[in-house]
Amino acid sequence: MNVLVALGVLFAVALVTGAALAGPTLARVWRRQRIGRRPFPAAWRDIVRRRVPLARELPAAQQLLLKKHIQVLLADTPFIGCAGLEVSEEMRVTIAAQAAFLLLGRGGSFGNLREVLIYPGHFVVPRSEMGAGGVVHEARDVLAGQSWQRGQVIVAWDAVRDGAADPHDGTNVVMHEFAHQLDQDTGAANGAPYVGRGAQQAWARVMNQEFDALRARLARAEPGVIEPYAATNPAEFFAVTTELFFEKPGALAAERPELYEQLKRCYRLDPASW
Repeated sequence: MNVLVALGVLFAVALVTGAALAGPTLARVWRRQRIGRRPFPAAWRDIVRRRVPLARELPAAQQLLLKKHIQVLLADTPFIGCAGLEVSEEMRVTIAAQAAFLLLGRGGSFGNLREVLIYPGHFVVPRSEMGAGGVVHEARDVLAGQSWQRGQVIVAWDAVRDGAADPHDGTNVVMHEFAHQLDQDTGAANGAPYVGRGAQQAWARVMNQEFDALRARLARAEPGVIEPYAATNPAEFFAVTTELFFEKPGALAAERPELYEQLKRCYRLDPASW
């Protein structure tokens, strides 16, 4: 009897502990569901229509889903102005709308995302390089965006605005940096976001093959739809091809069909069909 009582107590403790651990996660899911059921504000609808023309190309059901993701992103994530920038509702909605494209088929959220920092224009980041003889050279990069593994996305508003204005130029700093966030959900950015059980091996094979093909093409100075910056490393390759997947899907599918197929599986969407 004492053994049974002890086992019962242990079982009860395990249930309470499990509930305590699962509680915040379940509460977050329920909260996001409630937010997604709210009416989409008319002012936000106007911002998306004016600032994010790519949203108009979505099928009706996915337009509704995009709005739900926008609402959750804006409720969950602080948007902070830098260098004296006062963040407006227009900036917040414009950024969230572009980021939400990446969640349309995948669902869920950007798991590590903590905040979005916005500069008025391109910003300067210091960089150190080790030279010959161990001499460290200090340099500065001028950037339109950055993504940090600890959950920060940094973007320049002028690049955000211009990237959204032309939905088919293949350049979108928000999609690029939030693709890095998906990549960083599983650790350091390495071009290997989670694509589903049993699919990671095919993803790695095709993406490595396509990365090598890009470098070979650039060495031969041959033109192509994928810009040279994608050859920097596998993480940048994934982010750059994400921009093309959403903004130039037909061209990417025609030139690199295997790559396009892997991105379709990653995002569970086919933008070429829109």
